[in-house]
Amino acid sequence: MSAAAAAGADEDLRWMTAALNLGSRSLGLTAPNPAVGAILVKDGAVVGRGATAPGGRPHAERIAIERAGEAARGATLFVTLEPCSHTGASPPCADAIIAAGIARVVSAMEDPNPLVGGQGHAWLRAAGIAVTVGPGAAQARRDHLGHILQVTSGRPCVTLKLAETADGFASAGAHDARLRITGAIADLRVQMMRATHEAIMVGVGTALADDPALTVRLPGAALKPLRVVLDTHLRLSERSRLAATAHDVPTLAIAGPDAPEEAARRLSGLGVAIEYVGLDADGRIDLGQALRALAGRGITRVFSEGGPRVAAALIALGLADRVALITAEKPLGRRGVPALSEEARAALADASRYQPDETLFYGPDTLRIWDRAERSATGAFRDQLQAWSGTREACTDRSSH
Repeated sequence: MSAAAAAGADEDLRWMTAALNLGSRSLGLTAPNPAVGAILVKDGAVVGRGATAPGGRPHAERIAIERAGEAARGATLFVTLEPCSHTGASPPCADAIIAAGIARVVSAMEDPNPLVGGQGHAWLRAAGIAVTVGPGAAQARRDHLGHILQVTSGRPCVTLKLAETADGFASAGAHDARLRITGAIADLRVQMMRATHEAIMVGVGTALADDPALTVRLPGAALKPLRVVLDTHLRLSERSRLAATAHDVPTLAIAGPDAPEEAARRLSGLGVAIEYVGLDADGRIDLGQALRALAGRGITRVFSEGGPRVAAALIALGLADRVALITAEKPLGRRGVPALSEEARAALADASRYQPDETLFYGPDTLRIWDRAERSATGAFRDQLQAWSGTREACTDRSSH
């Protein structure tokens, strides 16, 4: 690569990084559409910018073009996902780009949605617009993973969060008081992570033991992600904070097919929505079906705080796409409930299944993050998803960018 080409690639990456940062501000707000960022640059200056609006529309490109006005003509558009080329709830963004007279488009990645899938870039090239694809692709894939998995696998992406003592325990024991593991700084980081997801998920064991509120507690934030409880037999207490506040904060219990009807009526009367799915071989909620049910509700990003058992199952099935493990400075000092099973820890150490991403420090607490390797999803799960064609088509049409 020549010096000039290298300088141009560096410049493209610099502007794309800015577009990615802009789009990431909308994570958790745009479902069922992806949180795209778009920046229009002309003569080295920004003339328009946009991020996908809450609810998914308008799209980022249209917002940037509208803000740029006539200055968009001859400009370069940096966008974190291929512009759409089909008519859904709004006209194609590719048409708006062509009409605006934009000279060049730089996309971080092609949209895997079969309704787009390279056609947006093809339309732009056919109109004489120069197209470059790839700068910032790794970060774009992380940010758009919920959209990617929704249109390719019929499920949302899952971030699994766990907290452990220095000696590896998530709680002291069944009859001990709730263990406070992490400090205030790490707790605030968790609140920020919650805010970038559309659903917060726990198992009923965690709901019964900890009575969590599962809300986003950030200054000035009015976000209300869907609270999800995996509850095979609908054991969630009517006096729990989740049930008692269900009329104010959306709450969903995912139950097995034989859950007691009386329990369902009581919880429904409190405002808890009920979704029924099948069970796995151990008689527990089938996590694959549960995630597909959430995708059917337009959810693309799930934050799981479900405790050790749910965590182990998500990792074993290759359904935990990002694992965030917060380790405290102090040990428990006695036997407790392990935060992760030996099998789950082995999976995180297996490079063919999970790749370490980063290590961050929040006061005395350490946050380590792993990303699921592409080839870790099981063939059986993929076959199961392919069989689920009807719902997948519905999700694909609705969540198209």
